[in-house]
Amino acid sequence: MEAAVEQVEKVIANIEQVVVGKRKEIELSLVALFAGGHVLLEDVPGVGKTMMVKAIARSLGADFKRIQFTPDLLPSDVTGVSIYNQHTRQFEFRPGPIMANIVLADEINRTSPKTQSALLESLEESSVTVDGETLQLNRPFFVMATQNPVEYAGTFPLPEAQLDRFLLKLQLGYPSEQEELEVLNRLQHQHPIEGIEAVMTTEEVVAIQNEVTKTIVSEPVKAYMIDLVHATRNHQAVELGVSPRGTIALMKASQAYAFLMGRDYVTPDDVKHITPFVLAHRMMMTAESKMSNTTAAQTVENILDQVSVPVPQRRMARS
Repeated sequence: MEAAVEQVEKVIANIEQVVVGKRKEIELSLVALFAGGHVLLEDVPGVGKTMMVKAIARSLGADFKRIQFTPDLLPSDVTGVSIYNQHTRQFEFRPGPIMANIVLADEINRTSPKTQSALLESLEESSVTVDGETLQLNRPFFVMATQNPVEYAGTFPLPEAQLDRFLLKLQLGYPSEQEELEVLNRLQHQHPIEGIEAVMTTEEVVAIQNEVTKTIVSEPVKAYMIDLVHATRNHQAVELGVSPRGTIALMKASQAYAFLMGRDYVTPDDVKHITPFVLAHRMMMTAESKMSNTTAAQTVENILDQVSVPVPQRRMARS
């Protein structure tokens, strides 16, 4: 585990050469990757969303593809299509950009629901079905989708069923003045992304993914996760709470975060740290809460304050 954590630190340091002052978001992105999940990045343009995905791909030496989602994009443009070869008189499958290790789904909310749905199978089952044939995607398979929360003209909001497929939802936010000065200094002569070299292989990523599943989650911690999820279903500000898929996602993300912290077991603090990024985008707020500007993130923080945290029981001293 120590060797794996050291490797992950090298990956983080590599990405920080390109993305300044966003260590927390980088760590969470790697949590999703090592948990076998995917990330939805929602933020304003120009804060480094695309650069972060590219830096992750280069740091891992992984096959990288970018899909620029537009209103006229077709499902076959994502998954691939079978083309008739006149010489062989047979149909040949031309794989789409989804057939890569790391995929950037740029501005995913600008394409039609039909094309958005083409991602559902790949996000959930790591496979695509073309002409009735199901093809498994290579491991690791990691999708980071971006969407712009400001411009709503010509966009198609992601349905709840698709939001639920993303393990984490993150925001980068604006840099501080000092961080922005550092960005200018680094970009003055050459873009730092050009100097990024791989410090981990895709085989090592898969090995870490397998180790993450062995991270111990005790029964009290599992009960704590369930209490948090059930609180979203019973909260007065929430119309539709988190589904069992969200409970599973919370456990997987907590395991990956604990692993990155160098532990082979999950603590309640791990769960508290990761919960806002796992649960908030899986909740549908009531009309009243929206009118009062009560957000899902605020509701999750409220739930974390209300739900009691399990405390390890001390053994009674023998008389």
